[in-house]
Amino acid sequence: MKKLVMGIAAIALLAGTAMGAHVFLAKPAQASESKKESGKDENIDATVSFVQMSPLVLPIVDKNGVSQIISLVVSLEVKDAIAAKEVERLTPRLKDAYIQDMYGVLTRQAAMEGGVVQVGYIKARLNKVTAKVMGQDRVRDVLLQVVQQRPV
Repeated sequence: MKKLVMGIAAIALLAGTAMGAHVFLAKPAQASESKKESGKDENIDATVSFVQMSPLVLPIVDKNGVSQIISLVVSLEVKDAIAAKEVERLTPRLKDAYIQDMYGVLTRQAAMEGGVVQVGYIKARLNKVTAKVMGQDRVRDVLLQVVQQRPV
């Protein structure tokens, strides 16, 4: 009899745990599914387009020569597909400006802290260069997709 009561109690405990998990974990999934079904999310504008640039490979030069290689993969957020075509056309000019600006910045210690690239600082610099080359309103944001750093 004691084993039967213990078995029933264990089953009730498991059922209660499963029900609690279902209640707490299922609601966010249902909410995100309804957003996906409607195609609307308050944080994403449906007309936004992204322009993927080819990787930038930059050396970090110190008093002993090249000490590290930094690889950056950058995407540009623009307002729509028409703006994306215009930005794609000008990406060679933008890539040249990025290389010129980053080459000098990465050799100074401003972009490095303890030998590690400061991603926030690099992103701010890239946004500034983008606004200078493309104009203030053409590109919404510079998105860093990959930042890789390796010693030579």
